[in-house]
Amino acid sequence: MQLTMLKCKLHQARVTHTELDYEGSCAIDGELMDAAGILEYEMIHIYNIANGERFTTYAIRGEAGSRMISVNGAAAHKVNVGDRIIICAYGQIDADKAAKHQPVLVYCDENNEITHQRNAVPLQVA
Repeated sequence: MQLTMLKCKLHQARVTHTELDYEGSCAIDGELMDAAGILEYEMIHIYNIANGERFTTYAIRGEAGSRMISVNGAAAHKVNVGDRIIICAYGQIDADKAAKHQPVLVYCDENNEITHQRNAVPLQVA
């Protein structure tokens, strides 16, 4: 059996641009893509912390070092510049390997600089 597991995420990245008339996708700084392990044209899920919108698109490589996160095309209606978002990619993994799987979790500050990385989400307590 195959399970769909979190492969990687950019947590609390900031939207820097929206391009309604672009053909679609989300342009992500190439350095951020590499740090997380997101590939160009890979399906990504975007979760908008500011307004609760959740949508799927694909990643394209933005200029390395620019710290850009540009949400393009129809998805540009779902975000505003400055919104905090979570960008996730998922993958299929054999069920017998799932328990040992460790995603790449990249945390960003308000300027899309990487603050730290983890391989597990901290335990949530009541």
